[in-house]
Amino acid sequence: MTAPTPLEEDTSFLLARASALAVHAANEALAPHDLRVRPYAVLALSAGAEPPTQRELADHLRLDPSQIVALVDELESRGLVRRSPHPSDRRTRVVGITEAGTELLSRAEPDVRDAEKRRTAGLSAEQRRQLTSLLRVIAFSVSSD
Repeated sequence: MTAPTPLEEDTSFLLARASALAVHAANEALAPHDLRVRPYAVLALSAGAEPPTQRELADHLRLDPSQIVALVDELESRGLVRRSPHPSDRRTRVVGITEAGTELLSRAEPDVRDAEKRRTAGLSAEQRRQLTSLLRVIAFSVSSD
């Protein structure tokens, strides 16, 4: 057995590699639904009780607002989401899921979950819970500096 390389001890590299592998697996799972990870994420976030604004989508997904516009345009052209004026700020648009989007999301979600289970098959249920908890802390509690 060889000694670990410096990259194998680098948390940022390991997170990036794990993310790349997870995105690849999710994209494969989403392909039969004519989706990829980013549009899927916009669709899933748009399914919440309170539709997000395009700015909130950009902030949550850490994407440039122009990328969100392109993703929402794509989903809207497919009839999966719709833009509506924000109830309290008519200049702001919220992105809500349509019935067709809800149906597609309900078909795609199990496939994404199955891909995730395959990627983490080497972990126990407790390790998966710990991993999710730790990633949530890293993803949502770390300064954006």
